[in-house]
Amino acid sequence: MTIKIINYQPQYAKDFYNLNIEWLKTFFYVESYDEDVLSHPDKYIIKKGGFIFFALKDEKVVGTAALMPTATFGILELTKMAVLPEERGQKIGQQLLQHCIDFGKTKNLKGLLLYSSRKLENAIYLYRKYGFVEISVEENCPYERCDIKMLLAY
Repeated sequence: MTIKIINYQPQYAKDFYNLNIEWLKTFFYVESYDEDVLSHPDKYIIKKGGFIFFALKDEKVVGTAALMPTATFGILELTKMAVLPEERGQKIGQQLLQHCIDFGKTKNLKGLLLYSSRKLENAIYLYRKYGFVEISVEENCPYERCDIKMLLAY
């Protein structure tokens, strides 16, 4: 089955919310910042110069990832990457990650950064596989669950 990755479309905003709420509730809990961003992706991501992508399989959303502006010019935050539980193990997350990396290169970015948790071992393995390296987490990290910050410099 072919996966097609498309840019944000408002009709998929609920999918963006549901996909991310699922993994947050499974592994952690939904922080108020998560709820704000996920409930209003236009306001927090798109209108601030960010991007959201959706992975479609037979025209059904099966995954998503976002690139959010940061305080550092030329660096976007890879965030809110999720795949439907029943679709995991099919390399959809890898396709979304590669799409974000390639997209960043076409935009002449300096790099992508991400915040994560060591609890998400598969995700951390994937990020390292794609060239992300660990950097220090700032004291005022936007996520309570964060215990690792990674950067992919172009």
